Amino acid sequence: MAFCDLHWFSSTLRKQVATYVILPDEGKPPYATFYLLHGLSDDHTIWLRRTRIESYVQNLPLIVVMPDGFRGFYTNNADGPAYADYIARDLVGMIDRTFPTRKTRSGRAIGGLSMGGYGALRLGLGFPELFASVNSHSGALGYGHSMGSAAKSALPPSGFKAVFGNPLRGSDHDLHRLARRCRDRGVLPKIRIDCGTEDHLIEQNRRYHQALAKLKIAHEYEEFDGQHNWDYWDMHIRSALQFHARNLRLKATS
Repeated sequence: MAFCDLHWFSSTLRKQVATYVILPDEGKPPYATFYLLHGLSDDHTIWLRRTRIESYVQNLPLIVVMPDGFRGFYTNNADGPAYADYIARDLVGMIDRTFPTRKTRSGRAIGGLSMGGYGALRLGLGFPELFASVNSHSGALGYGHSMGSAAKSALPPSGFKAVFGNPLRGSDHDLHRLARRCRDRGVLPKIRIDCGTEDHLIEQNRRYHQALAKLKIAHEYEEFDGQHNWDYWDMHIRSALQFHARNLRLKATS
């Protein structure tokens, strides 16, 4: 396998950014692409440093892209940078220009943890023409809809308002609204959500699962023993990879 540490200019953010990329040894190009997002307190290096992601994809014909999402929840901030456009337009475009990718919706998947779990759904549902499948681990899935004080505590009040603005419900940050819009348009990515039963975000995940069920949106939802930590994410990224491999129609080598 090959590894790339990319430094490139985002026209949306108007600054240099960094991205890690894992390139496959298996299969023949063009390759499917999996965009893997980090949480609030981390950066683009964390998945490679804290999990065995490189080992888990070694038999898959899959490019793994790990961008820096900063602290913007991968959405176009109400008073700040347009992080959704940075990922969906700048990053996807740069990756497709640089590597031998499958440059269609059927060749792309996106996933993440915590803030990145929200971000994966925000991007997958906000740009359904780009991604065939989406997964969220331990996602902050109440963000952008209706938040209690405990959920808002990850950001100071000024930071929360700068990201999401007001009102949240019905905005482009609202995962409920985005899901309904995709359903009504008939363009829904495949969705998988999982969370640990001891995770402080479990109730947000349960509520979003219930909301998708009420909307009659097919999705996978599972709860497991576990907390909001890397032991959990290192274990369950493997199930996410299997989920995406099915949807991207990838065949693992033995």
